Amino acid sequence: MESEEFWEDALWAEKHYGELQNQYQDKWAAIVDKKVVSYGENRGEVKKRAMELTGRKYIPLIYVESVAAIY
Repeated sequence: MESEEFWEDALWAEKHYGELQNQYQDKWAAIVDKKVVSYGENRGEVKKRAMELTGRKYIPLIYVESVAAIY
């Protein structure tokens, strides 16, 4: 089960999405303690690296699209 920290980090990522786009366009980003601890193109590798670095099992992952994405 996700912890309170998980949801705080997920909300932080949502609120700071525009800032994340400046550095992590078209990448997966793992957020722990309201900062990016791992990022890359492969979601599984990003999560694995974040888990190794932090020791946490549940980590919010967000895909950061480029500002040029059109819907």
